Amino acid sequence: MLARLFSLGAFAALLWAILIVNAAAGLLGFDFRDYGIRPRSTAGLWGVPLHAFLHGNLAHLLANTVPLLILGGLAAVRVRTSFLGASAFIALGGGALVWIFARPNTNHIGASGLVFGFFGYLVGQGIFRRDILSIIIAFAVIGFYGFTILFGVLPLSDFVSWEGHLFGLLAGVLYAFLEGGRNGRDEGRE
Repeated sequence: MLARLFSLGAFAALLWAILIVNAAAGLLGFDFRDYGIRPRSTAGLWGVPLHAFLHGNLAHLLANTVPLLILGGLAAVRVRTSFLGASAFIALGGGALVWIFARPNTNHIGASGLVFGFFGYLVGQGIFRRDILSIIIAFAVIGFYGFTILFGVLPLSDFVSWEGHLFGLLAGVLYAFLEGGRNGRDEGRE
């Protein structure tokens, strides 16, 4: 469990380091943010694995860091399989769906899809695992983040990747379903 939490902390630190390096690179006319997800664009495919590492500015990264650490920390403690595998599934699966379905001529960056994915995973655990702790955690994260999540997946702003939020959320729920179903079958064989 400590290794999972350490990997989450290291990821958050990496996000901050990338923001600082990108600011320095900007002085040379280079911008990592250009490597976000650009829907249905061949060059935009780079964004599927890279988008979660890139942020528009300090405020953007600040807005993602706290919920990433809280929801990611809960997911790291609760995941039954690999936390890195779950994170990769959410980021890559959600990112691929953004690339396929998001609005054209947009650039999607940020770890918020992963944040929404962790939320979806934790709520999904309450639905699919149905043990008391999973249900309590699901209700707690809904109570604390539910309003924000609801408005985050609605197309209310041209400047917010609601598609990244929505598809991250769906990828998290799908991972909880796959993990719950797999573990449910395994438990029946014991």
